[in-house]
Amino acid sequence: MKYFHEKIEAKWRKYWAEKQTFAASNNSDKPKYYVLDMFPYPSGAGLHVGHPLGYIASDIVARYKRHQGFNVLHPQGYDSFGLPAEQYAIQTGQHPDTTTKENITRYREQLDKIGFSFDWSREVRTSNADYYKHTQWIFIQLFESWYNNNSNKAEAISTLISIFEKEGNASVNAVCDDHIIPFSAADWNAFTSEEKQRILLQYRLTYLAETEVNWCPALGTVLANDEIVNGVSERGGHPVIRKKMTQWSMRISAYAERLLQGLNDIDWSESIKESQRNWIGKSVGAMVQFKLVDSDNYIEVFTTRPDTIFGVTFMTLAPEHELVSKITSPTQKAAVEAYVEATAKRSERERMADVKTISGVFIGAYAEHPFTKEPIPVWIGDYVLAGYGTGAVMAVPCGDERDYAFANFFKSQNGMPEIKNIFNKDISEAAYGEKVGFELVNSDFLNGLGYKEGTKKIIEALEKINQGKGKTNYRLRDAVFSRQRYWGEPFPVYYVNGLPQMIDQKHLPIVLPEVEKYLPTEDGQPPLGNATTWAWDSVQCSVVSNELIDNVTIFPLELNTMPGWAGSSWYWMRYMDAQNANEFASADALKYWENVDLYIGGSEHATGHLLYSRFWNKFLKDRGYAPTEEPFKKLINQGMILGMSAFVYRSEDSKKLYSKGLIAGVNVHPIHVDLAVINDITNELDIEAFKNHPLYSDYKDAEFVLENGKYIVGREVEKMSKSKYNVVNPDDICNDYGADTLRLYEMFLGPLEQAKPWNTAGITGVSGFLKKLWRLYFDDNGLQVSDAEPTAEMYKALHKTIKKVTEDIENFSFNTSVSQFMICVNELATLKCNHRAILEPLAVLISPYAPHIAEELWSQLGHEDSISTVAFPVCEEKYLVESEKEYPVSFNGKMRFTIKLPLDLTVPQIQEIVLADERTIKQLDGRTPNKVIIVPGKVINLVG
Repeated sequence: MKYFHEKIEAKWRKYWAEKQTFAASNNSDKPKYYVLDMFPYPSGAGLHVGHPLGYIASDIVARYKRHQGFNVLHPQGYDSFGLPAEQYAIQTGQHPDTTTKENITRYREQLDKIGFSFDWSREVRTSNADYYKHTQWIFIQLFESWYNNNSNKAEAISTLISIFEKEGNASVNAVCDDHIIPFSAADWNAFTSEEKQRILLQYRLTYLAETEVNWCPALGTVLANDEIVNGVSERGGHPVIRKKMTQWSMRISAYAERLLQGLNDIDWSESIKESQRNWIGKSVGAMVQFKLVDSDNYIEVFTTRPDTIFGVTFMTLAPEHELVSKITSPTQKAAVEAYVEATAKRSERERMADVKTISGVFIGAYAEHPFTKEPIPVWIGDYVLAGYGTGAVMAVPCGDERDYAFANFFKSQNGMPEIKNIFNKDISEAAYGEKVGFELVNSDFLNGLGYKEGTKKIIEALEKINQGKGKTNYRLRDAVFSRQRYWGEPFPVYYVNGLPQMIDQKHLPIVLPEVEKYLPTEDGQPPLGNATTWAWDSVQCSVVSNELIDNVTIFPLELNTMPGWAGSSWYWMRYMDAQNANEFASADALKYWENVDLYIGGSEHATGHLLYSRFWNKFLKDRGYAPTEEPFKKLINQGMILGMSAFVYRSEDSKKLYSKGLIAGVNVHPIHVDLAVINDITNELDIEAFKNHPLYSDYKDAEFVLENGKYIVGREVEKMSKSKYNVVNPDDICNDYGADTLRLYEMFLGPLEQAKPWNTAGITGVSGFLKKLWRLYFDDNGLQVSDAEPTAEMYKALHKTIKKVTEDIENFSFNTSVSQFMICVNELATLKCNHRAILEPLAVLISPYAPHIAEELWSQLGHEDSISTVAFPVCEEKYLVESEKEYPVSFNGKMRFTIKLPLDLTVPQIQEIVLADERTIKQLDGRTPNKVIIVPGKVINLVG
């Protein structure tokens, strides 16, 4: 009976779907285990073999936990809003919903083919109205909340209003806008409704503000930092500039300390934690005010080194700083404006990364030193960022390398004084940036002090003169939440006299309207400005120029959409109760599942999705909706599967293409070749297929310079990418070798968290292993399993594998499990094992890795139910206890034969048996050894 993977895998996929084998219950006496993959964006390209890597790993764990008696939630869905679908719609005229659904259908076919144990009854799509209805609801909750520093959590905005009504805002300790104007209870109660709304906007967790954003003119939208690569958009490579726009923002900065401290309570890799720590960027120091000369304005600076204040030589503002246009002198105006314009074309990430380039302009203004009253020249420089700290730096060149380089670069120019040295150290060659090992000099009342004493004393002095105070600062900035796009969640917002109002929650969802064009309107409004009809609460509403009609009053609607991360910031909770039409999830479901036990996904989401998700989870916990502080207990970042690219080598004149072995000494240019036109095992190019391929029509008449009559391509490991033509379709592997082979091979490639190259040639070994496994159970006449008692060697082979595989799954070391399976099957084949007591647990053991063949073996063994919940085998150590040892027997250090002896023999007993052995007698040939060396359990050596 042969192993036909096509029939077996199709049979069990159908069985699982019909029986809903992997559907999880929200009401179970079993312990729960929630395993989750970062859900995919369904692109038109479909999956390549690199994509399923993390899914296979999570599926192994999910299946293993079911075997262990857990109620396992292993859901899947689609992050289906996003810029790529919108750009494709602009190019082709197809509705993003149409192409997204087509892409999802393709993804679903591919995912099903690989045999994942997903609970598809809980599938979510962020672009479905029944999903983003709840995203809109969460946005409203954020709008209706403020962050109370006293209770250290978000609270309903009604509690803040209550304080204002009774006490005003003097005693309010909130995360809010800077420079809030104080008011009394009487003032508040006398304010108009509009005045109250404007004040509340300064406290709400989601608010409107003029913000510096990354604007991409070609795409007509704001981009997040992680959507920009080397100063251009990741999508399309278009220029990105910095500009100010009125945007919705979210006060994630309120959660900076909790986000930081929460990292101590989760099982994530240290590298991801460190990325988040750096992104949050906690700094302890002081806020200092420098009054401007001949102006009512002042520059506010956050510094971690207030002890160096007497070393301030100049000040640097970010080019976007609001004071730049106000205080620039007429003589410097042209130079400043040119510099600001040039800087706007560079992204913040580019500016942060570029530590070599020094640029800046003196703006012709001066600030006053708080203590010496000396004038300090004010410059702008793109190494200062508007969104970090206050967007201003008090430059102390003697103590900071970047300030030192800046001062020396511009030392001969107007507005750059000599560097002041305040350390008892030589700074002629470099700044002294240490916090220890110095005494302050030239620092007035700080002379003779070190860092700690100087910091404490200067903060006290600044507070006395009302020009500063101690402060903890964070690099983490509030997240811009508006996008000038079409394919995203509509805001549940309309405006009354320019002030935002939330559409009543009973009318949700606000459905994304149809538009004829997906580009901004002619007058510059976002694409939703092209809509003429909107819908909510299942009711079509007539809209005049995107304005909500309420009786006879017309209110403009919000025309921006939410960013891509909106739907992905809470989706794991929707899986807990995906069919709930009234709530994002019921309290009972949330209480039962709590949070994700294992989360697997890419490390590229370290400071985007993972940070926003933690923020939303903490917020929902504060407001009583989420049961836990953190969303993901354990996180594993899978490595990348790299592609094996192929190359042909063309001459400079493109008339010849040289085979790989003939390029030495020839000036050639490598060209990526589609893997479809090569033999992936022999690396031989199919020349006719190459000539007829549309990509290579320019080489139809080229001369192919062959080696031994063949054209051998070059190979190189690179990132798997369509542009490199090195993508391998998992469908092809499943069709040719089977899904179980694909699953095992991807795990066999190497440790989950490391990058590893794909090589299709290596998959045949795994395919052969499954056939060998099959032959343990079947011969040409069918099932040949015996009920006889296995031998000790058979039990040992099995339980050694149980022990290894159990440890490997618990430690997420899946690659070594595959190796152990191969060893075990080889050992059992050698032992001619066909014993049910061995083969039944072996089928269960391999089930998480190769579920289709395991189900078929289990069925053929006479079982009617699925193998998926059969108890996982437990290692019995008694089968692993060694009772015998196979000793190598050496003569003068050279091993001549082996002998198997009981381990409990004494040295004299071992010696007696060895000397009496016929092989020893023959080897000695009548001689008596001078010495017999015996190390019990290890060595036998006869000398002389």
